[in-house]
Amino acid sequence: MQFTTRPTLQGTFGMVSSTHWLASQSAMAVLENGGNAYDAAVAGAFVLHVVEPHLNGPAGEVPILLAPAGGEVRVLCGQGVAPAGATVAHYRGLGLDLVPGTGPLAAAVPGAFDAWLLLLRDHGTKPLDEILRYAIGYAEHGHPPVENVGATVQSVRKLFETEWTSSAELYLPGGRAPRPGELFRNPALAATWKRLLAETAGAGDREARIDAAREVWRTGFIAEALVRQAARPTLDTSGTRHTGTLTAADLAAWSASYESPVSYDWNGWTVCKAGPWSQGPALLQQLALLPPELPAHGSADYVHLLVEGCKLAMADREAWYGDAAEVPLADLLSETYNAGRRDLIGAKASDELRPGGPGGRVPRLPGYARVEAGKSGDFDPLGAGEPTVAQVAADGSTRGDTCHLDVVDRWGNMVAATPSGGWLQSNPVVPELGFPLGTRLQMAWLEEGLPNSLTPGRRPRTTLTPSIALRDGVPVLAFGTPGGDQQDQWQLHFFLAVALRGEVRGGLDLQGAIDAPNWHNDSFPSSFHPRGRRPGSLTVESRTDPETVAELRRRGHDVTVGPGWSEGRLCAVARDPETGVLSAAANPRGMQGYAVGR
Repeated sequence: MQFTTRPTLQGTFGMVSSTHWLASQSAMAVLENGGNAYDAAVAGAFVLHVVEPHLNGPAGEVPILLAPAGGEVRVLCGQGVAPAGATVAHYRGLGLDLVPGTGPLAAAVPGAFDAWLLLLRDHGTKPLDEILRYAIGYAEHGHPPVENVGATVQSVRKLFETEWTSSAELYLPGGRAPRPGELFRNPALAATWKRLLAETAGAGDREARIDAAREVWRTGFIAEALVRQAARPTLDTSGTRHTGTLTAADLAAWSASYESPVSYDWNGWTVCKAGPWSQGPALLQQLALLPPELPAHGSADYVHLLVEGCKLAMADREAWYGDAAEVPLADLLSETYNAGRRDLIGAKASDELRPGGPGGRVPRLPGYARVEAGKSGDFDPLGAGEPTVAQVAADGSTRGDTCHLDVVDRWGNMVAATPSGGWLQSNPVVPELGFPLGTRLQMAWLEEGLPNSLTPGRRPRTTLTPSIALRDGVPVLAFGTPGGDQQDQWQLHFFLAVALRGEVRGGLDLQGAIDAPNWHNDSFPSSFHPRGRRPGSLTVESRTDPETVAELRRRGHDVTVGPGWSEGRLCAVARDPETGVLSAAANPRGMQGYAVGR
Protein backbone atom coordinates (compact mmCIF):
# COMPACT_ATOMS: atom_id res chain seq x y z
CA MET A 1 0.00 0.00 0.00
CA GLN A 2 1.23 3.49 -0.84
CA PHE A 3 2.37 5.53 2.16
CA THR A 4 0.16 8.59 2.73
CA THR A 5 0.17 11.44 5.22
CA ARG A 6 -3.18 10.31 6.57
CA PRO A 7 -5.57 7.44 5.92
CA THR A 8 -8.37 7.64 3.41
CA LEU A 9 -11.31 7.67 5.83
CA GLN A 10 -14.05 5.09 5.35
CA GLY A 11 -17.44 4.57 6.95
CA THR A 12 -21.16 4.43 6.27
CA PHE A 13 -22.73 7.35 8.17
CA GLY A 14 -21.31 10.55 6.65
CA MET A 15 -18.12 12.20 5.45
CA VAL A 16 -16.94 15.81 5.27
CA SER A 17 -13.75 17.28 3.84
CA SER A 18 -12.91 20.97 3.94
CA THR A 19 -10.01 23.39 4.08
CA HIS A 20 -10.43 24.01 7.83
CA TRP A 21 -10.95 21.48 10.59
CA LEU A 22 -13.52 23.60 12.45
CA ALA A 23 -15.72 23.80 9.35
CA SER A 24 -15.37 20.06 8.77
CA GLN A 25 -16.29 19.20 12.33
CA SER A 26 -19.19 21.70 12.45
CA ALA A 27 -20.61 20.13 9.30
CA MET A 28 -20.13 16.67 10.83
CA ALA A 29 -21.98 17.80 13.94
CA VAL A 30 -24.97 18.66 11.77
CA LEU A 31 -24.87 15.18 10.23
CA GLU A 32 -24.68 13.66 13.70
CA ASN A 33 -27.75 15.69 14.67
CA GLY A 34 -29.81 14.18 11.85
CA GLY A 35 -29.10 16.70 9.12
CA ASN A 36 -28.33 15.79 5.55
CA ALA A 37 -25.36 16.73 3.34
CA TYR A 38 -26.89 20.07 2.40
CA ASP A 39 -27.61 21.11 5.98
CA ALA A 40 -24.04 20.17 6.84
CA ALA A 41 -22.51 22.02 3.90
CA VAL A 42 -24.31 25.26 4.73
CA ALA A 43 -23.29 25.12 8.39
CA GLY A 44 -19.69 24.41 7.40
CA ALA A 45 -19.72 27.23 4.86
CA PHE A 46 -20.77 29.85 7.40
CA VAL A 47 -18.03 28.62 9.74
CA LEU A 48 -15.52 29.07 6.90
CA HIS A 49 -16.56 32.75 6.74
CA VAL A 50 -15.49 33.08 10.38
CA VAL A 51 -12.33 30.97 10.54
CA GLU A 52 -10.94 31.73 7.07
CA PRO A 53 -11.86 35.43 6.65
CA HIS A 54 -8.76 35.99 4.53
CA LEU A 55 -10.13 33.45 2.04
CA ASN A 56 -13.90 33.97 1.85
CA GLY A 57 -16.85 35.85 3.25
CA PRO A 58 -20.66 36.15 3.10
CA ALA A 59 -20.44 38.85 0.40
CA GLY A 60 -18.20 36.72 -1.79
CA GLU A 61 -19.33 34.04 -4.21
CA VAL A 62 -19.67 30.27 -4.51
CA PRO A 63 -20.44 27.72 -7.21
CA ILE A 64 -22.08 24.63 -5.72
CA LEU A 65 -22.48 21.24 -7.38
CA LEU A 66 -25.10 19.01 -5.79
CA ALA A 67 -26.09 15.43 -6.48
CA PRO A 68 -29.30 14.49 -4.61
CA ALA A 69 -29.66 10.77 -3.94
CA GLY A 70 -31.43 9.31 -6.95
CA GLY A 71 -31.58 12.68 -8.70
CA GLU A 72 -29.74 14.65 -11.34
CA VAL A 73 -26.55 16.63 -10.74
CA ARG A 74 -27.27 20.35 -10.62
CA VAL A 75 -25.23 23.54 -10.41
CA LEU A 76 -26.28 26.22 -7.93
CA CYS A 77 -24.75 29.49 -9.12
CA GLY A 78 -23.72 31.80 -6.31
CA GLN A 79 -21.73 34.11 -8.60
CA GLY A 80 -23.29 37.57 -8.59
CA VAL A 81 -23.46 39.76 -11.67
CA ALA A 82 -21.94 43.12 -12.53
CA PRO A 83 -24.08 46.01 -11.22
CA ALA A 84 -26.12 48.09 -13.69
CA GLY A 85 -23.58 50.92 -13.49
CA ALA A 86 -20.54 48.70 -14.06
CA THR A 87 -19.91 49.50 -17.71
CA VAL A 88 -16.65 49.53 -19.61
CA ALA A 89 -17.28 53.21 -20.41
CA HIS A 90 -17.63 54.11 -16.74
CA TYR A 91 -14.33 52.47 -15.76
CA ARG A 92 -12.52 53.81 -18.81
CA GLY A 93 -13.85 57.25 -17.95
CA LEU A 94 -12.05 56.95 -14.63
CA GLY A 95 -8.79 56.42 -16.50
CA LEU A 96 -8.63 52.68 -15.83
CA ASP A 97 -7.57 49.95 -18.26
CA LEU A 98 -8.09 47.15 -15.72
CA VAL A 99 -10.70 46.71 -13.01
CA PRO A 100 -8.85 47.35 -9.70
CA GLY A 101 -7.90 44.31 -7.65
CA THR A 102 -9.40 45.81 -4.49
CA GLY A 103 -12.06 48.32 -3.50
CA PRO A 104 -15.75 48.83 -4.29
CA LEU A 105 -15.23 49.26 -8.05
CA ALA A 106 -14.31 45.56 -8.12
CA ALA A 107 -17.46 44.47 -6.24
CA ALA A 108 -20.02 42.36 -8.07
CA VAL A 109 -23.46 41.76 -6.57
CA PRO A 110 -22.66 39.48 -3.59
CA GLY A 111 -23.65 35.89 -4.30
CA ALA A 112 -22.51 33.51 -1.57
CA PHE A 113 -25.11 34.20 1.14
CA ASP A 114 -28.12 33.78 -1.13
CA ALA A 115 -26.75 30.63 -2.72
CA TRP A 116 -26.17 28.93 0.61
CA LEU A 117 -29.63 29.85 1.85
CA LEU A 118 -31.27 28.68 -1.37
CA LEU A 119 -29.47 25.33 -0.97
CA LEU A 120 -30.69 25.09 2.62
CA ARG A 121 -34.28 25.97 1.68
CA ASP A 122 -34.60 23.59 -1.25
CA HIS A 123 -32.49 20.63 -0.16
CA GLY A 124 -31.85 20.92 3.57
CA THR A 125 -34.00 19.87 6.51
CA LYS A 126 -32.77 21.99 9.41
CA PRO A 127 -33.97 25.44 10.55
CA LEU A 128 -31.79 28.47 9.90
CA ASP A 129 -30.97 29.17 13.54
CA GLU A 130 -29.68 25.64 14.04
CA ILE A 131 -27.43 25.99 10.98
CA LEU A 132 -26.02 29.42 11.92
CA ARG A 133 -25.30 28.63 15.57
CA TYR A 134 -21.84 27.23 14.85
CA ALA A 135 -20.71 30.34 12.97
CA ILE A 136 -22.30 32.63 15.56
CA GLY A 137 -20.55 30.77 18.36
CA TYR A 138 -17.09 31.07 16.80
CA ALA A 139 -17.64 34.72 15.87
CA GLU A 140 -18.99 35.71 19.28
CA HIS A 141 -16.88 33.60 21.63
CA GLY A 142 -13.78 33.35 19.47
CA HIS A 143 -11.61 30.77 17.76
CA PRO A 144 -7.82 30.33 17.61
CA PRO A 145 -6.93 31.62 14.12
CA VAL A 146 -4.63 29.82 11.71
CA GLU A 147 -1.26 31.46 11.04
CA ASN A 148 -2.26 32.86 7.67
CA VAL A 149 -5.01 35.05 9.11
CA GLY A 150 -2.45 37.06 11.05
CA ALA A 151 0.06 36.95 8.20
CA THR A 152 -2.52 38.34 5.78
CA VAL A 153 -3.46 41.12 8.19
CA GLN A 154 0.21 41.98 8.65
CA SER A 155 0.65 42.23 4.87
CA VAL A 156 -2.03 44.96 4.67
CA ARG A 157 -1.43 46.56 8.08
CA LYS A 158 -0.41 49.96 6.71
CA LEU A 159 -3.47 50.12 4.46
CA PHE A 160 -5.75 49.19 7.35
CA GLU A 161 -4.18 51.74 9.71
CA THR A 162 -4.18 54.65 7.26
CA GLU A 163 -7.17 54.05 4.97
CA TRP A 164 -9.35 51.04 5.78
CA THR A 165 -9.80 51.91 9.44
CA SER A 166 -12.94 49.79 9.92
CA SER A 167 -10.78 46.78 9.04
CA ALA A 168 -8.11 47.88 11.51
CA GLU A 169 -10.71 48.05 14.28
CA LEU A 170 -11.61 44.40 13.72
CA TYR A 171 -8.34 42.82 12.65
CA LEU A 172 -5.81 44.87 14.64
CA PRO A 173 -7.30 44.90 18.13
CA GLY A 174 -4.90 46.70 20.42
CA GLY A 175 -2.66 47.22 17.40
CA ARG A 176 -1.92 43.49 17.08
CA ALA A 177 -2.80 41.11 14.28
CA PRO A 178 -4.60 37.87 15.25
CA ARG A 179 -2.26 35.21 16.62
CA PRO A 180 -2.55 31.42 16.76
CA GLY A 181 -3.46 30.15 20.19
CA GLU A 182 -5.22 33.37 21.15
CA LEU A 183 -8.97 33.67 20.70
CA PHE A 184 -10.03 35.98 17.89
CA ARG A 185 -13.59 37.32 17.86
CA ASN A 186 -15.80 39.05 15.31
CA PRO A 187 -18.65 40.44 17.44
CA ALA A 188 -20.08 42.51 14.58
CA LEU A 189 -20.56 39.40 12.43
CA ALA A 190 -22.17 37.51 15.32
CA ALA A 191 -24.49 40.47 15.88
CA THR A 192 -25.41 40.53 12.18
CA TRP A 193 -26.55 36.91 12.18
CA LYS A 194 -28.33 37.33 15.52
CA ARG A 195 -30.24 40.34 14.20
CA LEU A 196 -31.07 38.43 11.02
CA LEU A 197 -32.52 35.59 13.07
CA ALA A 198 -34.45 38.01 15.31
CA GLU A 199 -35.98 39.86 12.36
CA THR A 200 -37.12 36.62 10.71
CA ALA A 201 -38.27 34.73 13.83
CA GLY A 202 -41.97 35.20 13.05
CA ALA A 203 -41.78 34.60 9.32
CA GLY A 204 -43.51 31.21 9.36
CA ASP A 205 -42.26 27.73 8.65
CA ARG A 206 -38.65 26.69 7.93
CA GLU A 207 -38.74 27.61 4.26
CA ALA A 208 -40.55 30.90 4.83
CA ARG A 209 -37.98 31.98 7.40
CA ILE A 210 -35.12 31.22 5.04
CA ASP A 211 -36.81 33.28 2.31
CA ALA A 212 -37.34 36.10 4.81
CA ALA A 213 -33.62 36.02 5.61
CA ARG A 214 -32.79 36.19 1.90
CA GLU A 215 -35.05 39.24 1.65
CA VAL A 216 -33.27 40.93 4.56
CA TRP A 217 -30.01 40.39 2.72
CA ARG A 218 -31.42 41.87 -0.49
CA THR A 219 -33.50 44.77 0.84
CA GLY A 220 -33.14 45.02 4.63
CA PHE A 221 -30.48 46.25 7.03
CA ILE A 222 -27.75 44.15 5.42
CA ALA A 223 -28.45 45.53 1.94
CA GLU A 224 -28.51 49.08 3.29
CA ALA A 225 -25.12 48.67 4.94
CA LEU A 226 -23.57 47.10 1.81
CA VAL A 227 -24.80 49.97 -0.37
CA ARG A 228 -23.48 52.56 2.08
CA GLN A 229 -20.09 50.87 2.01
CA ALA A 230 -20.00 50.78 -1.81
CA ALA A 231 -20.61 54.53 -1.87
CA ARG A 232 -17.66 55.33 0.43
CA PRO A 233 -14.56 56.57 -1.46
CA THR A 234 -12.02 53.80 -0.96
CA LEU A 235 -8.34 53.57 -1.87
CA ASP A 236 -7.81 50.65 -4.27
CA THR A 237 -4.95 49.17 -6.30
CA SER A 238 -5.10 52.04 -8.80
CA GLY A 239 -3.73 54.30 -6.07
CA THR A 240 -6.89 56.41 -6.17
CA ARG A 241 -10.00 56.51 -4.00
CA HIS A 242 -13.08 55.35 -5.87
CA THR A 243 -16.71 54.68 -5.06
CA GLY A 244 -18.37 51.53 -6.37
CA THR A 245 -21.36 50.93 -8.63
CA LEU A 246 -23.41 48.60 -6.39
CA THR A 247 -26.90 49.97 -5.65
CA ALA A 248 -29.96 48.90 -3.71
CA ALA A 249 -31.65 48.02 -6.99
CA ASP A 250 -28.78 45.71 -7.94
CA LEU A 251 -29.04 43.84 -4.65
CA ALA A 252 -32.83 43.59 -4.77
CA ALA A 253 -32.89 42.25 -8.33
CA TRP A 254 -30.46 39.33 -8.04
CA SER A 255 -30.82 35.86 -6.59
CA ALA A 256 -28.88 32.61 -6.88
CA SER A 257 -30.14 30.15 -9.49
CA TYR A 258 -29.93 26.55 -10.61
CA GLU A 259 -28.64 25.33 -13.95
CA SER A 260 -27.51 22.13 -15.62
CA PRO A 261 -23.85 21.16 -15.39
CA VAL A 262 -21.49 20.79 -18.31
CA SER A 263 -20.21 17.22 -18.49
CA TYR A 264 -17.74 15.06 -20.35
CA ASP A 265 -17.50 11.27 -20.54
CA TRP A 266 -14.02 9.83 -20.12
CA ASN A 267 -12.92 6.24 -19.58
CA GLY A 268 -16.20 5.17 -17.94
CA TRP A 269 -16.47 8.34 -15.84
CA THR A 270 -18.70 11.39 -16.34
CA VAL A 271 -17.21 14.58 -14.90
CA CYS A 272 -19.63 17.43 -14.14
CA LYS A 273 -18.64 21.09 -13.87
CA ALA A 274 -20.22 24.54 -13.77
CA GLY A 275 -20.63 26.31 -17.10
CA PRO A 276 -18.21 28.64 -18.92
CA TRP A 277 -18.95 31.53 -16.56
CA SER A 278 -16.51 29.48 -14.48
CA GLN A 279 -13.29 27.87 -15.69
CA GLY A 280 -14.84 24.43 -15.08
CA PRO A 281 -15.06 23.34 -18.74
CA ALA A 282 -11.27 23.77 -18.96
CA LEU A 283 -10.88 20.55 -16.97
CA LEU A 284 -13.24 18.82 -19.40
CA GLN A 285 -11.23 20.13 -22.34
CA GLN A 286 -8.05 18.78 -20.76
CA LEU A 287 -9.70 15.36 -20.50
CA ALA A 288 -10.85 15.59 -24.12
CA LEU A 289 -7.28 16.32 -25.22
CA LEU A 290 -5.86 13.15 -23.64
CA PRO A 291 -4.79 10.35 -26.00
CA PRO A 292 -6.27 6.84 -25.57
CA GLU A 293 -3.10 5.63 -23.81
CA LEU A 294 -1.40 7.75 -21.18
CA PRO A 295 2.32 7.72 -20.29
CA ALA A 296 3.39 6.39 -16.89
CA HIS A 297 1.94 8.43 -14.05
CA GLY A 298 4.38 11.10 -12.84
CA SER A 299 6.85 10.56 -15.67
CA ALA A 300 8.24 13.44 -17.72
CA ASP A 301 6.09 12.31 -20.66
CA TYR A 302 3.02 12.40 -18.41
CA VAL A 303 3.68 15.84 -16.90
CA HIS A 304 4.60 17.29 -20.31
CA LEU A 305 1.38 15.96 -21.87
CA LEU A 306 -0.83 17.37 -19.11
CA VAL A 307 0.93 20.74 -19.00
CA GLU A 308 0.78 21.24 -22.77
CA GLY A 309 -2.87 20.19 -22.83
CA CYS A 310 -3.59 22.66 -20.03
CA LYS A 311 -2.03 25.48 -22.07
CA LEU A 312 -4.34 24.73 -24.99
CA ALA A 313 -7.44 24.52 -22.78
CA MET A 314 -6.56 27.75 -20.97
CA ALA A 315 -5.93 29.55 -24.28
CA ASP A 316 -9.47 28.53 -25.28
CA ARG A 317 -10.73 29.73 -21.89
CA GLU A 318 -9.26 33.15 -22.61
CA ALA A 319 -10.72 33.35 -26.11
CA TRP A 320 -14.14 31.77 -25.60
CA TYR A 321 -15.30 31.54 -21.94
CA GLY A 322 -17.50 34.13 -20.29
CA ASP A 323 -21.06 35.20 -19.59
CA ALA A 324 -21.20 38.08 -22.08
CA ALA A 325 -21.45 35.89 -25.20
CA GLU A 326 -22.60 32.48 -26.38
CA VAL A 327 -19.84 29.94 -25.72
CA PRO A 328 -19.42 27.14 -28.34
CA LEU A 329 -19.04 24.40 -25.73
CA ALA A 330 -20.27 21.55 -27.92
CA ASP A 331 -17.55 22.31 -30.44
CA LEU A 332 -14.90 22.90 -27.78
CA LEU A 333 -15.57 19.43 -26.32
CA SER A 334 -16.06 17.61 -29.63
CA GLU A 335 -13.73 14.81 -30.68
CA THR A 336 -13.08 16.42 -34.06
CA TYR A 337 -11.95 19.68 -32.51
CA ASN A 338 -9.79 18.04 -29.86
CA ALA A 339 -8.16 15.64 -32.30
CA GLY A 340 -6.82 18.68 -34.14
CA ARG A 341 -5.79 20.39 -30.95
CA ARG A 342 -4.07 17.23 -29.70
CA ASP A 343 -1.82 17.32 -32.76
CA LEU A 344 -0.44 20.67 -31.56
CA ILE A 345 1.23 19.01 -28.57
CA GLY A 346 4.80 18.39 -29.63
CA ALA A 347 7.96 17.10 -28.00
CA LYS A 348 8.93 20.60 -26.81
CA ALA A 349 7.16 23.01 -24.47
CA SER A 350 5.21 25.78 -26.16
CA ASP A 351 5.42 29.40 -24.97
CA GLU A 352 2.62 30.56 -27.27
CA LEU A 353 -0.97 31.29 -26.35
CA ARG A 354 -2.80 29.24 -29.00
CA PRO A 355 -6.60 29.43 -28.88
CA GLY A 356 -8.45 27.32 -31.42
CA GLY A 357 -11.29 28.05 -33.82
CA PRO A 358 -14.17 25.75 -32.78
CA GLY A 359 -16.68 25.34 -35.60
CA GLY A 360 -14.56 27.54 -37.84
CA ARG A 361 -14.93 30.58 -35.61
CA VAL A 362 -12.09 33.09 -35.37
CA PRO A 363 -10.69 33.44 -31.83
CA ARG A 364 -10.22 36.85 -30.27
CA LEU A 365 -7.98 37.47 -27.29
CA PRO A 366 -8.04 40.48 -24.97
CA GLY A 367 -5.35 43.09 -25.52
CA TYR A 368 -3.47 42.04 -22.41
CA ALA A 369 -3.11 38.55 -23.85
CA ARG A 370 -2.16 39.65 -27.37
CA VAL A 371 1.04 41.42 -26.37
CA GLU A 372 4.41 39.76 -26.93
CA ALA A 373 4.99 36.75 -24.70
CA GLY A 374 6.37 37.76 -21.33
CA LYS A 375 5.49 41.44 -21.78
CA SER A 376 2.02 41.41 -20.27
CA GLY A 377 3.02 43.24 -17.13
CA ASP A 378 4.71 42.32 -13.88
CA PHE A 379 3.63 38.84 -12.93
CA ASP A 380 1.66 38.99 -9.71
CA PRO A 381 -1.26 36.56 -9.95
CA LEU A 382 -2.00 37.06 -6.28
CA GLY A 383 -3.29 40.48 -7.27
CA ALA A 384 -3.61 43.09 -4.60
CA GLY A 385 -6.63 41.47 -3.08
CA GLU A 386 -6.98 37.91 -4.33
CA PRO A 387 -5.57 34.91 -2.48
CA THR A 388 -5.12 32.37 -5.25
CA VAL A 389 -2.12 30.22 -4.27
CA ALA A 390 -0.61 31.47 -7.52
CA GLN A 391 1.91 33.85 -5.99
CA VAL A 392 5.27 32.30 -6.87
CA ALA A 393 8.29 33.37 -4.85
CA ALA A 394 11.89 32.98 -5.97
CA ASP A 395 12.02 29.53 -4.38
CA GLY A 396 8.78 28.45 -6.05
CA SER A 397 6.70 28.63 -2.88
CA THR A 398 3.16 29.92 -3.03
CA ARG A 399 0.96 31.78 -0.60
CA GLY A 400 -2.73 32.43 -0.29
CA ASP A 401 -5.72 30.19 -0.82
CA THR A 402 -9.46 30.18 -1.09
CA CYS A 403 -11.76 27.48 0.40
CA HIS A 404 -13.38 24.20 -0.50
CA LEU A 405 -15.99 21.94 1.11
CA ASP A 406 -17.32 18.45 0.19
CA VAL A 407 -19.99 16.42 1.99
CA VAL A 408 -21.64 13.03 1.42
CA ASP A 409 -24.29 11.61 3.74
CA ARG A 410 -25.64 8.12 4.49
CA TRP A 411 -28.53 8.59 2.07
CA GLY A 412 -26.17 9.26 -0.83
CA ASN A 413 -26.63 13.02 -1.12
CA MET A 414 -23.43 14.70 -2.27
CA VAL A 415 -22.23 18.29 -2.53
CA ALA A 416 -19.04 20.03 -3.68
CA ALA A 417 -18.53 23.77 -3.26
CA THR A 418 -15.70 26.28 -3.62
CA PRO A 419 -16.50 29.42 -1.60
CA SER A 420 -14.32 32.49 -2.16
CA GLY A 421 -14.30 36.27 -2.36
CA GLY A 422 -15.30 38.88 0.17
CA TRP A 423 -12.07 38.31 2.08
CA LEU A 424 -10.56 40.74 4.56
CA GLN A 425 -8.00 42.13 2.07
CA SER A 426 -10.55 42.77 -0.71
CA ASN A 427 -12.46 45.76 0.70
CA PRO A 428 -12.84 47.55 4.02
CA VAL A 429 -14.95 45.75 6.61
CA VAL A 430 -18.52 47.03 6.57
CA PRO A 431 -18.52 48.27 10.18
CA GLU A 432 -22.19 47.48 10.79
CA LEU A 433 -21.82 43.90 9.51
CA GLY A 434 -18.33 42.57 10.27
CA PHE A 435 -17.41 41.51 6.72
CA PRO A 436 -16.33 43.24 3.46
CA LEU A 437 -17.57 43.36 -0.11
CA GLY A 438 -15.88 41.19 -2.73
CA THR A 439 -13.73 41.93 -5.78
CA ARG A 440 -14.77 39.42 -8.44
CA LEU A 441 -15.25 42.08 -11.15
CA GLN A 442 -11.44 42.23 -11.41
CA MET A 443 -11.77 39.13 -13.62
CA ALA A 444 -13.71 40.97 -16.34
CA TRP A 445 -11.97 42.85 -19.16
CA LEU A 446 -12.39 46.58 -19.84
CA GLU A 447 -12.52 45.85 -23.55
CA GLU A 448 -15.81 45.58 -25.48
CA GLY A 449 -16.86 42.56 -27.48
CA LEU A 450 -15.15 39.78 -25.51
CA PRO A 451 -16.96 36.84 -23.86
CA ASN A 452 -15.64 38.15 -20.53
CA SER A 453 -16.09 41.88 -21.10
CA LEU A 454 -17.42 43.81 -18.11
CA THR A 455 -21.16 43.85 -18.80
CA PRO A 456 -23.99 44.95 -16.48
CA GLY A 457 -26.15 42.00 -15.46
CA ARG A 458 -23.53 39.46 -16.52
CA ARG A 459 -21.30 37.29 -14.36
CA PRO A 460 -17.55 37.94 -14.41
CA ARG A 461 -15.81 34.71 -15.35
CA THR A 462 -14.66 33.04 -12.16
CA THR A 463 -11.89 30.53 -11.48
CA LEU A 464 -13.98 28.69 -8.88
CA THR A 465 -14.63 25.17 -10.11
CA PRO A 466 -15.89 22.33 -7.87
CA SER A 467 -16.38 18.87 -9.40
CA ILE A 468 -18.67 15.85 -9.17
CA ALA A 469 -17.81 12.66 -11.04
CA LEU A 470 -20.21 9.84 -11.88
CA ARG A 471 -19.53 6.21 -12.67
CA ASP A 472 -22.13 4.51 -14.90
CA GLY A 473 -24.42 7.48 -14.33
CA VAL A 474 -24.25 7.33 -10.52
CA PRO A 475 -22.48 10.07 -8.47
CA VAL A 476 -19.35 8.59 -6.92
CA LEU A 477 -16.89 11.41 -6.21
CA ALA A 478 -17.07 15.08 -5.11
CA PHE A 479 -13.85 17.06 -5.09
CA GLY A 480 -12.21 20.43 -5.57
CA THR A 481 -9.46 22.76 -4.45
CA PRO A 482 -8.64 26.38 -3.78
CA GLY A 483 -6.06 27.90 -6.08
CA GLY A 484 -7.42 30.36 -8.65
CA ASP A 485 -6.17 29.51 -12.13
CA GLN A 486 -4.45 26.41 -10.73
CA GLN A 487 -7.66 24.69 -9.64
CA ASP A 488 -8.35 22.69 -12.79
CA GLN A 489 -4.68 21.81 -13.16
CA TRP A 490 -4.46 20.30 -9.68
CA GLN A 491 -7.89 18.67 -10.01
CA LEU A 492 -6.98 16.99 -13.30
CA HIS A 493 -3.91 15.34 -11.80
CA PHE A 494 -5.92 14.29 -8.74
CA PHE A 495 -8.77 12.87 -10.80
CA LEU A 496 -6.48 10.89 -13.08
CA ALA A 497 -4.66 9.50 -10.04
CA VAL A 498 -7.99 8.38 -8.54
CA ALA A 499 -9.35 6.99 -11.80
CA LEU A 500 -6.24 5.13 -12.94
CA ARG A 501 -4.14 4.16 -9.92
CA GLY A 502 -6.20 1.57 -8.08
CA GLU A 503 -7.82 1.30 -4.69
CA VAL A 504 -7.12 1.28 -0.96
CA ARG A 505 -9.12 -0.98 1.39
CA GLY A 506 -11.55 -1.69 -1.45
CA GLY A 507 -12.29 1.97 -2.16
CA LEU A 508 -10.82 4.87 -4.09
CA ASP A 509 -7.37 5.94 -2.88
CA LEU A 510 -8.35 9.57 -2.28
CA GLN A 511 -5.55 10.42 0.13
CA GLY A 512 -2.89 8.91 -2.08
CA ALA A 513 -4.10 10.97 -5.02
CA ILE A 514 -4.12 14.15 -2.92
CA ASP A 515 -0.65 13.50 -1.50
CA ALA A 516 0.99 12.73 -4.86
CA PRO A 517 3.47 15.41 -6.04
CA ASN A 518 1.63 18.05 -8.05
CA TRP A 519 2.49 21.01 -10.29
CA HIS A 520 1.08 24.03 -12.13
CA ASN A 521 1.95 26.38 -14.97
CA ASP A 522 1.25 30.09 -15.51
CA SER A 523 1.64 30.28 -19.29
CA PHE A 524 -1.73 31.99 -19.79
CA PRO A 525 -3.05 35.37 -18.58
CA SER A 526 -3.86 35.35 -14.88
CA SER A 527 -7.50 35.91 -13.97
CA PHE A 528 -6.42 38.36 -11.27
CA HIS A 529 -5.14 41.90 -11.26
CA PRO A 530 -2.69 42.79 -12.78
CA ARG A 531 -3.36 39.92 -15.24
CA GLY A 532 0.25 38.88 -15.97
CA ARG A 533 1.53 35.57 -17.33
CA ARG A 534 4.78 33.58 -17.36
CA PRO A 535 5.14 31.83 -20.73
CA GLY A 536 6.78 28.42 -20.43
CA SER A 537 6.66 28.39 -16.64
CA LEU A 538 6.21 25.16 -14.72
CA THR A 539 6.36 24.88 -10.93
CA VAL A 540 6.79 21.40 -9.44
CA GLU A 541 7.13 20.12 -5.90
CA SER A 542 10.62 19.11 -4.80
CA ARG A 543 9.36 15.56 -4.27
CA THR A 544 9.23 15.23 -8.05
CA ASP A 545 11.84 12.81 -9.41
CA PRO A 546 14.98 14.83 -10.30
CA GLU A 547 15.27 12.91 -13.56
CA THR A 548 11.74 14.00 -14.45
CA VAL A 549 12.67 17.62 -13.70
CA ALA A 550 15.79 17.39 -15.85
CA GLU A 551 13.85 15.90 -18.76
CA LEU A 552 11.15 18.59 -18.51
CA ARG A 553 13.84 21.26 -18.68
CA ARG A 554 15.37 19.53 -21.69
CA ARG A 555 11.97 19.78 -23.35
CA GLY A 556 11.95 23.55 -22.88
CA HIS A 557 9.90 23.99 -19.71
CA ASP A 558 11.06 26.80 -17.42
CA VAL A 559 10.92 24.66 -14.29
CA THR A 560 10.84 26.09 -10.78
CA VAL A 561 11.27 23.50 -8.04
CA GLY A 562 9.14 24.58 -5.10
CA PRO A 563 8.86 23.20 -1.57
CA GLY A 564 7.89 19.56 -1.24
CA TRP A 565 4.33 20.23 -0.10
CA SER A 566 3.29 23.39 -1.93
CA GLU A 567 1.08 22.40 -4.91
CA GLY A 568 -2.61 21.68 -4.47
CA ARG A 569 -5.22 22.09 -1.71
CA LEU A 570 -7.58 19.25 -2.61
CA CYS A 571 -10.55 17.94 -0.67
CA ALA A 572 -12.62 14.92 -1.68
CA VAL A 573 -15.43 12.61 -0.58
CA ALA A 574 -16.73 9.50 -2.32
CA ARG A 575 -19.47 6.89 -2.17
CA ASP A 576 -19.42 3.35 -3.52
CA PRO A 577 -22.95 2.86 -4.95
CA GLU A 578 -22.70 -0.93 -4.67
CA THR A 579 -21.68 -1.17 -1.01
CA GLY A 580 -22.73 2.22 0.37
CA VAL A 581 -19.23 2.68 1.81
CA LEU A 582 -18.31 6.37 2.12
CA SER A 583 -14.78 7.75 2.04
CA ALA A 584 -13.00 11.08 2.42
CA ALA A 585 -9.58 12.69 2.38
CA ALA A 586 -8.10 16.16 2.74
CA ASN A 587 -4.96 18.03 1.82
CA PRO A 588 -2.09 18.05 4.33
CA ARG A 589 -0.42 21.08 2.68
CA GLY A 590 -0.86 24.19 4.78
CA MET A 591 -1.73 22.05 7.83
CA GLN A 592 -5.37 23.06 8.18
CA GLY A 593 -7.51 20.99 5.79
CA TYR A 594 -9.23 18.04 7.41
CA ALA A 595 -11.60 15.21 6.59
CA VAL A 596 -13.88 13.71 9.24
CA GLY A 597 -16.50 11.01 9.16
CA ARG A 598 -17.66 7.66 10.39
